[in-house]
Amino acid sequence: MKNQESGEPIRVIIADDHMLFRAGVKTALGMKKDIRMVGEADNGMQLLNLLKHVQPDVILLDIQMPILDGISTLPEIKKLYPEIRVIMLTMHNDHSMISKLMELGANAYLTKNSDSEVIYEAIKTVFEQEFYFNALTNKALIDGLRTKRQAETAHPAEVKLSDKEIHILKLMCEEKSTKEIADMVDLSPRTVEAIRDKLKSKTGAKSMAGLVMYAVKAGILENK
Repeated sequence: MKNQESGEPIRVIIADDHMLFRAGVKTALGMKKDIRMVGEADNGMQLLNLLKHVQPDVILLDIQMPILDGISTLPEIKKLYPEIRVIMLTMHNDHSMISKLMELGANAYLTKNSDSEVIYEAIKTVFEQEFYFNALTNKALIDGLRTKRQAETAHPAEVKLSDKEIHILKLMCEEKSTKEIADMVDLSPRTVEAIRDKLKSKTGAKSMAGLVMYAVKAGILENK
C-alpha cells in the first residue's frame, strides 16, 4: 500500500444505502486535497462487484444495508482484499457489535452522526496506522475483554480429560512427587511426566500452579 508521503490522495469508496448521507460525506471529503472519492455503492453486493474494477485504500462501510449488509460484507473484503482498510458506519454505539466487527477485521467504527472532520481523521489514521481508535471503540474493547475474562474465570474452558488424567491431576494437587505418582498408578516416571505435559497442553496451564488452579475451577478436587 502506498504511503501518504508519495503525494497521491487516499482513494476512498463509500457503501451506504442512504443517498443523502453518501452525498454529504462525498461533498465534505471532496474538499480535502489528500482524499479522492473513487466510487460508491448502496449495498454490499454492489460494493463487492465494484471492487473487481476499482481498488480503494479505504472503504466507509455502512452496517445496515439491503441485499448484503456490512457485517456480511466485511469478512469478504478482508478475505479478498486484505490491504484495504475498512471503517464501519452505524447509527448505534453497540459495544458488543464493535467488539465483533473489530474481531472480523474492521479498522475503525464510527457513528453516522460523527462530524465530517472525524471521518476525515479516521480515514487518514487507518490509512497510515491501520487502526483508528476513539472513546467508543476503546470502551467497547475494554468491556469486551473484561466480559471475556469474567466468563473464563467463572467457567473454565471445557476440557475433556480421561479418568487416568483426572486421577493423576488429583495426585499432583496433593503434592505427590512424580516417582510417588508413578508407583501409585503403576506407570513409569517418564510416562507420568508425559501425562503432566499433556494436561498442561489441554488445559492451557503454564505451570503446576496453573494446573492446580484449573483443577479447583473445574471442581475436580471436590470429587475425590
